Amino acid sequence: MSTVRSSRLAGFGHYVPNRRVANAEIETRLGLEPGWIERRTGIRARRWVEAGDTLTGLASRAGEAALQDAGIPRGDVALTLLATSTPDHLLPPSAPLLAHRLGLANSGAIDLAGACSGFLYALTLADGFVRTQGKPVLVVAANILSRRINPAERASAVLFADAAGSVVVAPCDDLGKGVIGVDLASDGSGYDLITIPAGGSTRPFAPGMAAADVLMTMRDGQDVFVRAVEMMTACARRALADAGLCSGDVCRFLPHQANIRILDAVCGSLGIESSKAVRIIEEHGNSSAATIPLSLSLANEAKPFRPGEKLLLTAAGAGMTGGAVLLGI
Repeated sequence: MSTVRSSRLAGFGHYVPNRRVANAEIETRLGLEPGWIERRTGIRARRWVEAGDTLTGLASRAGEAALQDAGIPRGDVALTLLATSTPDHLLPPSAPLLAHRLGLANSGAIDLAGACSGFLYALTLADGFVRTQGKPVLVVAANILSRRINPAERASAVLFADAAGSVVVAPCDDLGKGVIGVDLASDGSGYDLITIPAGGSTRPFAPGMAAADVLMTMRDGQDVFVRAVEMMTACARRALADAGLCSGDVCRFLPHQANIRILDAVCGSLGIESSKAVRIIEEHGNSSAATIPLSLSLANEAKPFRPGEKLLLTAAGAGMTGGAVLLGI
């Protein structure tokens, strides 16, 4: 077993579907006045897949982009982690097919179901694997939430989107790079706030089951808001403390793009200048675990990350489960 001192983000990638769904389409269907969605969520449009698109298809395009960006031989990638709440099937997992399509012949592969914070959990696990095994890891977060939206439920119908984002995590000897601070959390008292009621072993599919039972529902949006802000803020503060840094040391802030009010509230609670926050929600909506790696890839594309930059990532979602990661570039 090879032990290395640290890890680094060696490559970034993303993919969003071509179909752009503007607010007007949803507002008309739900009988909402024009501008209602943007005023409350900050979203102007989101991307949805077309018929025939698959989760593995989205994930493989994002993963391919990250591998190309990293320039690491595919035979060196030892693990593929896929964070998703919408796998192609309940069984088998989608990650082995993803690794196969990307030509990662020497890679283990597993799905991780961490809802909106799934990418942060996958990134933390990838960092640990790289440090102990000394081999690169591909991390992909992808979701097709448009197929799980209840079109009649306003709380969820206006928010969710489809997207995929990816990073390659590679060995590094510089302790100032990679994951330099982390905090993960959960609060099972909010377990039923965001759910897909049926389809698991508690309520398996059955003939005559109502369509709404296998679609996403949000029981109490205000409670979700309060809990998410508290969890994201607390985790971010502990991750900063873990790294021996303060909010003023953060160069770019990349929170989960749940809605603009949560983003602004967390930014304010942490005392981070709004100009440091990466905001992609206006055109991409909420793609759950995919929002942070999508933000990373888009931010790096617009203004490449510089050596020495400190990036703060934080998320909270269904479960409730959340976390924060501080990255050194």
